[in-house]
Amino acid sequence: MAAAKPIAIVWFRRDLRLHDQPALAHALTVAERVLPLFVVDPAVVHGRWHSPNRLWHLARSLERLDEGLRERGASLVTVVGRPADEVPRVAAAIGASMVAASRDLSPYGRARDDAVRGALRAAGVELRTGRGLLVHEPEDIRREDGGSYRVFSPFHRAWQARELRPVVDTPGAVPMASLTVPWARPIDAALGHPVPTADPELLLEPGEPAARRRLAAWAGSETLQAYASGRDRLDLEGTSRLSQDLRWGTLSPVEVMAACDGAGTGPARFRSEIAWRDFFAHLLWHDPTLARRSFRRELDGVAWQDDPGAAKAWTEGRTGYPVVDAAMRQLRATGWMHNRARMIVASFLTKHLGVDWRVGETHFMEHLVDGDPASNTGGWQWSASVGADAQPYIRILNPTLQGIRHDPQGDYVRRWVPELRGIDGPAVHEPLEGVYIPRVVDHGPARQRALEAYRTPGRDGHEGGG
Repeated sequence: MAAAKPIAIVWFRRDLRLHDQPALAHALTVAERVLPLFVVDPAVVHGRWHSPNRLWHLARSLERLDEGLRERGASLVTVVGRPADEVPRVAAAIGASMVAASRDLSPYGRARDDAVRGALRAAGVELRTGRGLLVHEPEDIRREDGGSYRVFSPFHRAWQARELRPVVDTPGAVPMASLTVPWARPIDAALGHPVPTADPELLLEPGEPAARRRLAAWAGSETLQAYASGRDRLDLEGTSRLSQDLRWGTLSPVEVMAACDGAGTGPARFRSEIAWRDFFAHLLWHDPTLARRSFRRELDGVAWQDDPGAAKAWTEGRTGYPVVDAAMRQLRATGWMHNRARMIVASFLTKHLGVDWRVGETHFMEHLVDGDPASNTGGWQWSASVGADAQPYIRILNPTLQGIRHDPQGDYVRRWVPELRGIDGPAVHEPLEGVYIPRVVDHGPARQRALEAYRTPGRDGHEGGG
């Protein structure tokens, strides 16, 4: 009797693309037929980081992935349930001998994959996970003594020194003939017909085709060349807007690096931002407790203020500081916020209001389409001065000066704070008393309280930033 032809499952998670998709490429080299699979995991969909905006983006990205697969002779199979139950169940139903997936470095992803691997092994099926989500894996970037980097600058030097893996071409065909899963569900139904809380007209188009158009436009733009000087301007379109594409893997970070490999300070600075994404992912992989605890353990004991009213004013964009309020309203309206604005509002919540960084982390994850556990947590800890920061001092950003510096004519504020549209020029950052809502806190006293709250041995209390 002839041996059965091998069948493989490609389990998509945060790599919703066909171009430069190593897991898919591997499956196509070892199997005669391939079943593309997505498992709607209730622990993720309804878990700690539930977000209607991300669910909507996910649903639309999965639809585009399915369309691309159908053009190549296959289709995306979507099931609902615990991956440790559903992946082995699908494998048994179609007679698969192997499951290929991009490696997930998050604490939940690692635990989930271990459970799936064990369940598959019991059925004689192998789970193979490999590169796909990052530029370089944690094992690639090590100190000379074998340890991991805890400071970005030396990490970045080591990261830059490594060669990129080759970009994998989009497959011409994905053979799937006669492979079916009777309990599969339509994408929207499987995800509960998600509706975003952001304005649908202001959300970027999801999916791989739109992401690749954005990358092509960005890689060939003058804006990329000027990125080093223009990336902090809140009033200009000076950033790539590729963050949600990298978060959902509708673009490969390796392809982004390859496309933006030009000379000059702009491309170099942009590539360093991709390195920060890897850095935060590596930190979390080496220390999964960072998902809930501070990188700087000595600052786990900061006496955060219990002030629900102030925190609510922050989330609603009613702090009385125009640039802070503009950024928070932008987040609610678009599911995105400029990175400089993220730094300003994070510093304000933790330093001016004294609110625990985890409150802000949670609010961001509720709204951000690009909300990534490693990058979001790493960014919040950095802004709260409890994270991986080589500076010995506490950065306390003055929101008024930050607004004047990065929104010099006030156009950003006027766009998102309509109450202030009658004020011309930079004066919008310091509206007269009675013209705008009162400030929830004054900068000077708030700064002093923050310095006292953070005062520990080895911290000199210097105010960084302006």
